[in-house]
Amino acid sequence: MKRVLILGSGMSSTSLINYLLEHAKDLDISVRVGDIAVESAREKIKNNPRAEAFFFNAEKTDQVSAEVKEADVVVSLLPVKSHPLIARQCVRFGKHLVTASYVSPEMAELNKTAFEKDVLLLNEMGVDPGIDHMSAMQVIDRLKEEGNRLIAFESATGGLVAPEYDDNPWRYKFTWAPFNVVTAGNRGARFLHNGKFKHIPYHKLFRRYETIDIPGYGEFEVYPNRDSLNYQETYGLKDLLTMFRGTIRRPGFCEAWDALVQLGATDHSYTMEGTENMTFREFTNSFLAYNIVDPVEQKVKTYLGLENKPIVMNKLEWLGLFTEEVIGIPELTPAQALQHILMKKWQMGPEDKDMIIMQHQFDYIRLASHHKTFSTMVVKGDDQVNTAMSKTVGLPLAIAVKLILSHKIGLRGVQIPVHKEIYEPVLRELESFGISFEEKDIRVS
Repeated sequence: MKRVLILGSGMSSTSLINYLLEHAKDLDISVRVGDIAVESAREKIKNNPRAEAFFFNAEKTDQVSAEVKEADVVVSLLPVKSHPLIARQCVRFGKHLVTASYVSPEMAELNKTAFEKDVLLLNEMGVDPGIDHMSAMQVIDRLKEEGNRLIAFESATGGLVAPEYDDNPWRYKFTWAPFNVVTAGNRGARFLHNGKFKHIPYHKLFRRYETIDIPGYGEFEVYPNRDSLNYQETYGLKDLLTMFRGTIRRPGFCEAWDALVQLGATDHSYTMEGTENMTFREFTNSFLAYNIVDPVEQKVKTYLGLENKPIVMNKLEWLGLFTEEVIGIPELTPAQALQHILMKKWQMGPEDKDMIIMQHQFDYIRLASHHKTFSTMVVKGDDQVNTAMSKTVGLPLAIAVKLILSHKIGLRGVQIPVHKEIYEPVLRELESFGISFEEKDIRVS
């Protein structure tokens, strides 16, 4: 019997674990789930006889080595900083690894050694990154095979609350790691537009959004996401005029979030003093000039130029930024304090369901005519456990594990899922779970 080792049992692990346990008999596997919160792991395996939950601490090197040594395939859902440690042990013992995270420089350095040890370190196997790569490459390869010349590629993804539960002024709730939402974009963004390189600093990022239309759901905003050019060569699109990757939010979000960025509330570079006794109002006021005449609300309006923007002010007020509620936690950075405040307002309710939206736009030339193909995916969660995020992150990981155990993937070294031998079977099986894309092709000229 082969052993699948899953490290981390957070929200995104539900669909992964369920899938592997449902296929455990056919694959002849056992599933061992480790987490520092062992009760969470126990809840996920539901007393399945082929599964075992255990206490796991990634900082204990001896435990990492012992667990990896006994596994056949390892899935790491740990924080990104832990992946290289797990990967080094996988290479050492000749075990394959699958993660949903971006390839870090430390992970990339293992490529040669992993290849020599006949080990696959498969990263970016979730939704974004993951399904975005696979679905994009499927269309890109097809368009190229048909003899078309690609001139532009734009892609955007968003984790949102489903429209039926869109019931606050921000039209947003946390559906994944809150801290990542608060600090999103803090390194700015880079992309290619009409043959020109664009570099957007963080303090301008949320002012440089564009709009897209999602059939059946209406208009959304998209702000630039990280370095879009990282994947230009990977996708085989070096001759493009435009390459852009973005994050989807509902209309009005970017302008209001920009106010928090300009205020300084999303900064994670220093620790604030006295946050254990600081009120939300004092937190907001700490970023503003000393003025004993004007109330904090007026100072925010003046400082951020919101005098004639009542909708943005309403969103800030709704968050509770001007209340006397105490933060109550010491030594927080501004970003951590803001996360604490947002958690009180942006939590998903017990009946709420989430939604993942992804859209690609391909511009190409066919027989001297300009065409656009739109490829769109919308996935809704079933409940608070079987969320859209859990499904779109966990299922690609699980299917990849099955393919590795079945010797269907021959790639070795550090890889991401841009190869047909990965994306074709994964996308095909995802369709059976309702995770699929609808395409629309139009002739522009």
